[in-house]
Amino acid sequence: MNEVAAGSGLSPEQTRALTCVLDQIVPPSADGRLPGAGQLGLAAAIEQGVQERPELEPGLLEGLAALDACARARGVDGFVAVATAERRALLDQTAAQAPGFLLPLVFQTLVAYYAHPAVLEALGHEPRPPYPKGYDVPPTDFSILDPVRERDPIYRRP
Repeated sequence: MNEVAAGSGLSPEQTRALTCVLDQIVPPSADGRLPGAGQLGLAAAIEQGVQERPELEPGLLEGLAALDACARARGVDGFVAVATAERRALLDQTAAQAPGFLLPLVFQTLVAYYAHPAVLEALGHEPRPPYPKGYDVPPTDFSILDPVRERDPIYRRP
């Protein structure tokens, strides 16, 4: 895997490996309704997030390098060349070797995945922000609060 200077972004090899990792974090659904995180092209969103928070870059680069090293130790030419069924085992092994890799990446992946318009539509939501249009909220029956309003206070009065 080509090394990239800090702050300069990922190499094409690293981006391909990251895409494979993202599909392991959020795989496509069995029915094909929901795409995998890598299929959505979230590697670009992860890279942008890392550029905005440079303290995450060393962990990402270290983790991708560790994945690549684990794959090469198994006689495979990089993580991308590993069979999909074996990638999970390499991720588990790498999580132990590079602890700053997987947890921040999982968080960033889930945030980007569930904000993606294709995922929102597949889940039955409009792919738009809630503001300024807002969402329709059914009217509430506030009489359900009457028992709470009628009881004595549960705090001390001065």
